[in-house]
Amino acid sequence: DVQLQAFGGGLVQAGGSLRLSCAASGFRFERYAIGWFRQAPGKEREGVSYINSDGRTYYADSVKGRFTISSDNTKNSVYLQMSNLKHEDTAVYYCAAEPLYDPRVEYFGGVWFGSWGQGTLVTVSS
Repeated sequence: DVQLQAFGGGLVQAGGSLRLSCAASGFRFERYAIGWFRQAPGKEREGVSYINSDGRTYYADSVKGRFTISSDNTKNSVYLQMSNLKHEDTAVYYCAAEPLYDPRVEYFGGVWFGSWGQGTLVTVSS
């Protein structure tokens, strides 16, 4: 089974930093895109960033220059370093991967994502 476990959410002041981690299992990690979505209260889920199997990265315009995604194939893990956080970054952040394992699929930056973690809450106080 595909499993994605996200860690690292919490409460941070505006302007601060936070690092999210996601541990993946159940699929050939290095062959697929993996990244992050987020869902703020009352809003649709939106793509944040992903890293492709060839190491290319993609970011939503709203986080470019502030967030950095990276991965470690030896640990089957992906990370999201978030800096200069804003109140509008407050959301539940979901780790997502390309394999179409879940009924829910989302399209972001040219990739369909079909595997989801449980989410981790990031709260940015203004």
